[in-house]
Amino acid sequence: MSVSLRARVGTVELVGPVMTAAGTAGFGDELAGYGDLAELGAVVTKSVAPFAWDGNPAPRLATSGAHLVNSVGLAGPGVEAWLRDDAPALRARGATIVVSVWGRRVEDYEAAAAALAPAPVAAIEVNASCPNVEDRAAMFAHSARATAALVSAARVGGHPVWVKLSPNTPELIAIAEAAVSAGADALVLVNTLLGMVMDIERRAPALGAVGGGLSGPGLGPVALRAVYDCRGALPTTPIVGVGGIASGRDAIAMLMAGANAVQVGTATFADPRAPWRVQRGVAHWMARHGVKTVAELVGAGRA
Repeated sequence: MSVSLRARVGTVELVGPVMTAAGTAGFGDELAGYGDLAELGAVVTKSVAPFAWDGNPAPRLATSGAHLVNSVGLAGPGVEAWLRDDAPALRARGATIVVSVWGRRVEDYEAAAAALAPAPVAAIEVNASCPNVEDRAAMFAHSARATAALVSAARVGGHPVWVKLSPNTPELIAIAEAAVSAGADALVLVNTLLGMVMDIERRAPALGAVGGGLSGPGLGPVALRAVYDCRGALPTTPIVGVGGIASGRDAIAMLMAGANAVQVGTATFADPRAPWRVQRGVAHWMARHGVKTVAELVGAGRA
């Protein structure tokens, strides 16, 4: 049976429902040796700010069973360097590009979006899981007001604005609603959970920054619930599901919960071909079950 993998996130049309996740596929065409980037829904870059940033002290990565805890600290070269050094390679590969942006102040997000205004990117993904230095370092994504401010600031670039939200708050739906009211074109659900790893031989935290963000299979049920709940509260808002997706079945479940497309992240570290493998898995499942389009699956698992 012939199936169509085309998907849509708001006004952004994708050749497939599977994208990479920010922070797991580099800034440019690092994964090109493992598959055709143009076959994926999009390549989502590692987050960039309007300034270069060294990130957190090492060690930056630790494992906990099948899970990964990272405290990379958003290290990156800055938007201008990305435009000069990394964007051309992605464009040459024919990839659909979504740029993740971050900052320490609302003005940083505005500056990043403004710098990206002339760039041929499909969307800007606002990484709201960053400390707000103007609010005692409280995370933007834990405040409806602050999240709305980021969305409004990022709209200056003229590109569709997707906002990536944190699962570390009981106010997720209210924050999602505030983001949409401020003009977010899509929600990306979810970022990492707060966590840490203890090195019992050293009798000290395994990460240089002590705590970090937990990702991997355990994040899957959390992300699934977030997508399901936000789809119920915001039935017409485009949603991208991310967290714990490592197979076609994982992706199908996220689509059925209400996501319009998905992102594959931590699975890529163990298997750099994971995004393509997951997308093929989606196609095989659809063919076996007589599903012709991705749109038929979106929200199909909702009561």
